[in-house]
Amino acid sequence: MAELRLGPLLRYVDDSAATVWVEASRPCAVQVRGADGLGGEARTFQIAGHHYALVPVTGLTPGTTTPYEVLLDGVGVWPLPGSPFPPSVIRTPAESDPVRLAFGSCRWAAPPADEKDPVGPDALDTLAARIAADPGAERPDVLVLLGDQVYADETSNATRRWLAARRDLSEPPGNEVADYEEYTRLYYESWLDPEVRWLLSTVPSCMIFDDHDVIDDWNTSAAWLADMRATPWWRERLLSGLMSYWVHQHLGNLSPAELAADPLYAAVRETPDGTDELRSFASKADADPASVRWSYRRDFGRVRLLMVDTRAARVLDEEARSMLNPGEAQWLREQALDAPGSCDHLLIGTSLPWLLPHLVHDAEAWNAALCRGERGERWARFGEDLRQRADLEHWAAFPGSFDALAGLIAEAGSGAGAPATVCVLSGDVHHAYVAEPTWPDGEGPDTARVFQLTCSPVHNAIHMAVRLGFRFGWSALARVLGRRFAGHGGCPKPPIDWRRTGGPWFGNQLMTLTLRGRSARLRLEQARGAARLRVVAESELTP
Repeated sequence: MAELRLGPLLRYVDDSAATVWVEASRPCAVQVRGADGLGGEARTFQIAGHHYALVPVTGLTPGTTTPYEVLLDGVGVWPLPGSPFPPSVIRTPAESDPVRLAFGSCRWAAPPADEKDPVGPDALDTLAARIAADPGAERPDVLVLLGDQVYADETSNATRRWLAARRDLSEPPGNEVADYEEYTRLYYESWLDPEVRWLLSTVPSCMIFDDHDVIDDWNTSAAWLADMRATPWWRERLLSGLMSYWVHQHLGNLSPAELAADPLYAAVRETPDGTDELRSFASKADADPASVRWSYRRDFGRVRLLMVDTRAARVLDEEARSMLNPGEAQWLREQALDAPGSCDHLLIGTSLPWLLPHLVHDAEAWNAALCRGERGERWARFGEDLRQRADLEHWAAFPGSFDALAGLIAEAGSGAGAPATVCVLSGDVHHAYVAEPTWPDGEGPDTARVFQLTCSPVHNAIHMAVRLGFRFGWSALARVLGRRFAGHGGCPKPPIDWRRTGGPWFGNQLMTLTLRGRSARLRLEQARGAARLRVVAESELTP
């Protein structure tokens, strides 16, 4: 008899359809069943000995809440017997409903319940506990996870013991994951957490990778990539990372219509074992990153979310260095400017912050100039070493891309049909803050207010020295110091200025945007114990 190994995860939801992701223990028919005959069914597909299904659920009614169950070959497997949680539901939006979007990044898997958590309470656990305690209370309409859903290079003690039973950890890559099977272990550890498992079954989610989903500082530079490609274990690690991401995260980001048009998804489902098809796809993505698009768009009524790949889509040639390859940059431009007047809020999800503390921004721009050879070969070698040691690889480290995004946001935020807000949602830096840019007169958006909203970590930690560094990075003295760095590199002033209007906040936390018509409200909550999220900050983003 087939058993439920992982899931269900409620992924895509609109006003009439949804998708539900599961992993089963063997090939089977997966059925999602709600009231009045609503539901859907799909056969599992096989990757590397694992069996998955993404079940389309159709016929839903706008503005309704539908409890559902999951059956494998006709046998109920969800809800779990004796579950302390309320039934999992699919909630479809009504046209007049506000959109509540919770977001954050960097979630290290919580340890077993009988072990002390070294990084404190998990914000997703506490969110789940609050929703479960009062199912009728306010909850997010979607959970946006902005990277580092798993840590392939920072495994837990339990995972290290599991790895040690499988292979010799004295051989590279040691206690990091090495292949697809080991990646599945990370997802089990993360998503079988009881609270998180239930939360992901009842709140839709959007996901995008960041570096730790593959390895710290993934695609920092051409020199970094050349070194990694010369490492014997790297190719298997990368291909396994991309394959497992496609299965566990990427598929669920897509709408039923996008899935129906996806040739890889069709090929994988049509063959008894899709491993070779998926591996070939990952190999092509490695050889030619421009051949694959991991970015995607989601519309929630009149709220548009563009989730942007800022890891695999990079151009690393120092003479043409860019956060996004030309095709990806064009896609972002087309989506941001599509159908003027059709959205009230434009959200750009990028795992890496666009606006950083001024000192950090200037240091990264200076470093990019050194690596480009602006101060000669000796400084270029120093710059590359510093770039890799200090993680200098955010938008500021790609100055042309930083400027291009500033220009695109100004264009998208201008005119009679412009949205009320343009918000860049980011994580990565293990703290939270709000920053607001300004443009020279006549060059900025004339309608939209623009914000950098950064929230991280969901469940991780930051060293005290780094906390102090980020606090100092926003200071007036740091700004003067940063301009000296920039001057040494011959870096022009950025086309915009910005100021911090909230934070920095440190802790395991989530931000929630509530978007109603053309109004926007932001709330930051931090985990305080196993069942409490404390509101740390709340503000209106629109007048």
